Amino acid sequence: MLLDPWLWLAAFILLAYTVEAITGFGSLVIALSLGALLLPIDSLMPVLVPLNICMTGYLTWRHRQHIHWPTLLRLILPLMLAGTLVGYGLRPWLGDNLLKLLFGLLVFWFAARELWRMARKHVATHHPVWLSRSLTFGAGLTHGLFASGGPLLVYALAGTTLDKSQLRATLISVWFSLNTSLTFLFLLDGSLLPSLHKVIWYLPILVIGVWAGEFLHHRLNEQRFRQLVYSLLVVTGALLMVKAAAW
Repeated sequence: MLLDPWLWLAAFILLAYTVEAITGFGSLVIALSLGALLLPIDSLMPVLVPLNICMTGYLTWRHRQHIHWPTLLRLILPLMLAGTLVGYGLRPWLGDNLLKLLFGLLVFWFAARELWRMARKHVATHHPVWLSRSLTFGAGLTHGLFASGGPLLVYALAGTTLDKSQLRATLISVWFSLNTSLTFLFLLDGSLLPSLHKVIWYLPILVIGVWAGEFLHHRLNEQRFRQLVYSLLVVTGALLMVKAAAW
C-alpha cells in the first residue's frame, strides 16, 4: 500500500497546500512536480486542477475587493487564456517524457532564480511592455501544459505598480479563471469524470493542509522556510529532467 503512487500524491498535496497557506504560493507547482516523479502528468492534471479550484474560488471571493480589474481583464486574461488553449492543444503531441523534461526545466529555473534573488536581495525591475506581454502569453502556454503558469506570470509582472494585496488577489483570480477553463476542457475530453472520485477523496487533505499552514504561518521564519521550499523544488526539477532524459 505504501508503494501506491496515489497515496504518495496525498502526502504531496498535504505538503503543497500547507506551503501555500504559509507562503501564499506554489500549491500546484509543488504537488505536480513531486507527483510527476511517480505518475504521468496527464493523469495528475485532471485531479490537481479541479482540486485547486476549491481553494482559489474561495480566496477569489474573499479578496474580490482587491482585484485590479483593468490588469486582469485587459492584460493578463486575454493573453493567458490564449496561451493556455495553445498549451492544452500541444500536450497530447509532446508525450509524457518531454512534458516532464520541460516541466522539470521550468521548476528548476523558477526555484533557482528565486534562491538567487533571495541571496542577492535582488529588487525586481519593470519590464518593457512587449516583454511583459510575451512572458504573459508564455505563462498561459505553461499553464495549458502543466497548470503552472505562476513562475512566468510573476516574472512578467515584475516591477508592477500594484500593491501586495492587489497583486495577490489578481493572481488568485487568474488561477481560478484558468483552472476553471481547464477543468471544463477535461470534462469535454473525458478525463475529468474518471478522476472525480480522487478529487473528492483528496479534498479533506487540502483542508488539513490549509489549516496546518495557517497554524504554522506565524510560528516559522518565512524567509528560511521559502529557502527550504525552493531548494526542494530545485532538486525535484533536476530529478524530473534526469528521469525524462533517462527514458
